[in-house]
Amino acid sequence: MKLLIDAGNTRLKWQLHEQGRIVQEGACLFDSIEWPEELVCYASRVSRIAVSTVASEAGRDRLVESLGKISGAPVTFYWPEAMRGGLINSYADFSKMGADRWHAMYGAWSQKRAGFAVIDAGSAITVDYVANDGLHLGGYILPGKQMMLRSLSQDAARIGFEVSDVLSGGPGTSTSECVHHGVAWLWEGLVQRLSCDLRCYGLDRTLCTGGDANALLRAGLPGEHQADLVLCGLNAIDSESAG
Repeated sequence: MKLLIDAGNTRLKWQLHEQGRIVQEGACLFDSIEWPEELVCYASRVSRIAVSTVASEAGRDRLVESLGKISGAPVTFYWPEAMRGGLINSYADFSKMGADRWHAMYGAWSQKRAGFAVIDAGSAITVDYVANDGLHLGGYILPGKQMMLRSLSQDAARIGFEVSDVLSGGPGTSTSECVHHGVAWLWEGLVQRLSCDLRCYGLDRTLCTGGDANALLRAGLPGEHQADLVLCGLNAIDSESAG
């Protein structure tokens, strides 16, 4: 049995695989890792653990220590590469790319070897474009919704607002509306630019992942939601590495 882990800035997602199928899966907060009972009860059967993470070295140490309490299986961290299976990284220094971006791209590439865009809407929003020949065309990194709201709350004086999931981009008539409508307005602009890029690069497949993926799709982004895209790529790479 194999345990796959995608440890992001905020959340940690996991899957248990056995003989090519998902046995269990779940998520928890990364800062306070509490393994659920449905994972712990399988832990003695885990023979290998594969991890994709953007966490700091201290965060990785905490993760390994926490895993050691439930399993004695070896932990392997997988990082970005210059190329794999026809997918070519555009970064001159590929070690500077976030592992989650590379694994999400490889997840999309391993499903269908044709051009695509991957949008990971997590703490930060990352956008990556891959051409039909497997060449990574590059991408973008911008603040996610919660990061933008936190910035306004902490760094801008006298801006107080309530929590809201409103998606309207029209002008607000209160501070709370102005903030949340402003985020929606920015997202509408993001969706328009993404749609323009997809036409420009001739990409007809868009895969969305991350905690705010559904919100982006509701804002009009043409794409498919794949919540486990990073884990899909991680699984493919780990399987290839294991032979």
